[in-house]
Amino acid sequence: MSLLTRRNLLAAGATLLATGASGSAYAMVIEPGFRLIVQEYRIPMASWGDRPELLICATADLHSGDPWMPLSRVERIVDLANRLQPDLHVVLGDLPGALRGRFRRAFPAPPPEETAWRLGRLEAPLGVFAVTGNHDWWDDREAVLNRQGPPRSARAMSEAGLRLLSNEATRLPLGPPGRDGGVWLSGIDSQQAFWPLMHWEGADDLPAALAPLALDDAPAILLAHEPDIFPHVPARVGLTLSGHTHGGQIRILGYSPIVPSRYGRRYAYGLVEEEGRRLVVSGGLGCSRYPVRFGVPPELTLVRLGPPGKA
Repeated sequence: MSLLTRRNLLAAGATLLATGASGSAYAMVIEPGFRLIVQEYRIPMASWGDRPELLICATADLHSGDPWMPLSRVERIVDLANRLQPDLHVVLGDLPGALRGRFRRAFPAPPPEETAWRLGRLEAPLGVFAVTGNHDWWDDREAVLNRQGPPRSARAMSEAGLRLLSNEATRLPLGPPGRDGGVWLSGIDSQQAFWPLMHWEGADDLPAALAPLALDDAPAILLAHEPDIFPHVPARVGLTLSGHTHGGQIRILGYSPIVPSRYGRRYAYGLVEEEGRRLVVSGGLGCSRYPVRFGVPPELTLVRLGPPGKA
């Protein structure tokens, strides 16, 4: 039996054992299709200075398509994200549907342009930024085979008005002008862009994404679809924002049986602090492989950054 098949069986088995028939119906209908929460984190940063508080709304892992993420639901999610009135929207990758087998055949995903067009309605004073996820690459077979981007989803997001951060950084105007203000926002491409022969290969380039940060000491934020980059992120970056894991997609009393990460459950979900560095892993919105979520409802992730004592 392959590792992938074993993981699928474990995930399905965990749900059935934990919930029974009625709970399984909840996991396959109500939680993935109808629930939506706003998960908020307040994070103090010692280097924040006199900058005003920064409110970030992260949208991750839409995986648009029926049965539980039709375009009409994407529109409602965008409406809610705008009502939260963040200073900054970030989209953490994986627009395309990611169901497998008979589910994929029964519920084909819409073109990424349709999803990106809805995301183009996101509005925030400091803009809307995005990075690519593994499914953004995998959904574009030509980009993967040629090992060259940007993939179709990335082009669609750019055309819809989102600013793609492809192994690069930009300085956001926040607070006083000059060296006393501003915040760096960096982003890397997917770390699993290319199908593996021996191991996953990515389109990410962390050194390139962080190189502009050498210009000054302004606070820095990194967008990375997969959280596995976190051990390699230097202390210069105060916060890393990721998605990809869906919180395990099945989470029982805080325990995720299956997490798509080489680090297991270490970066499964939520706020992680290591050696003074912080990572927030969004639970995301859609489903991968199977239309099932249990114990980790679809979420918009809200992060408030500010000086110690206020955030």
